[in-house]
Amino acid sequence: MNTLTGVIPPVCTPLTPEREVDVHSLLRLVDHLVDGGVQGLFVLGSTSEAAYLTDRQRRLVVETVALHVGGRLPVLAGVIDMTTPRVLDHVGKVVAAGADAVVATAPFYAATHPAEIARHYRLIAAESPVPVLAYDIPAAVHTKLPADLVLHLAAEGVLAGLKDSSGDLAAFREVVTGARAHPDITDFSVLTGSELVVDAALALGADGAVPGLANVDPHGYVKLDRLCRTGDRHRARAEQERLCALFGMVRVGDPTRMGGSSSALGAFKTALHLRGIIDCPATAEPQVPLGPEEVERVGKFLATAGLL
Repeated sequence: MNTLTGVIPPVCTPLTPEREVDVHSLLRLVDHLVDGGVQGLFVLGSTSEAAYLTDRQRRLVVETVALHVGGRLPVLAGVIDMTTPRVLDHVGKVVAAGADAVVATAPFYAATHPAEIARHYRLIAAESPVPVLAYDIPAAVHTKLPADLVLHLAAEGVLAGLKDSSGDLAAFREVVTGARAHPDITDFSVLTGSELVVDAALALGADGAVPGLANVDPHGYVKLDRLCRTGDRHRARAEQERLCALFGMVRVGDPTRMGGSSSALGAFKTALHLRGIIDCPATAEPQVPLGPEEVERVGKFLATAGLL
């Protein structure tokens, strides 16, 4: 797999009211993203609610998307789990289901030393028949991937890329500049997971973006990517600011009765439902659904952004 570039959305997982994977809605969502001009798809990430899905549901998602895409775009699949043996079990399943690359976090639950994180990725890469990308998301796994460790593993050929959802732009810059300068690092993709600083990340030299909001507005992020690459900074800034305003929908949930995940993922799915792309805005248990007033607020965000 060559260097990944452009917009690679972390695909939402539409669910039925009974909390099973809604295959028909998932296919419509994939078509919506492909028609929007995205350059890859990332399933079973945080926005996909991978942590809430059973192994059977995880495999169904990968099989459905990979078969539908049919090689037109690379399909990355998350293999997120607590320990190396569990991750390797997921690797075998998602590769058999058609994934072109796998995305793994650092181990979690038990406190992990950087040497153990390095061993984790080396063992995954040794067993995986497809490229391995690291997923830096300390808010979820409580470990920040050190930039020097990522670069060392990239130079070894262990890692084919990094999805950075750490929010640490300085560390992200260290990886971008380090990868560019290192003589042994080739075909290494550095991707930002932030919806809010895609223009800044691309200006630093990032290869692309994995924004959850691209489910709702793939055309907007593809336009932003194009404007950044052509050097149209004024229009790129305006488009990024429009998307930042749209991202405000993730805060519609009442914090006295739900967590941030319920609010954000509920808003994304509600937006997709209001746009007629998925049949049901249900999120996986035990997340709390949005109420009528919160749904109305999501609709106002869409209307303001010209999407409804």
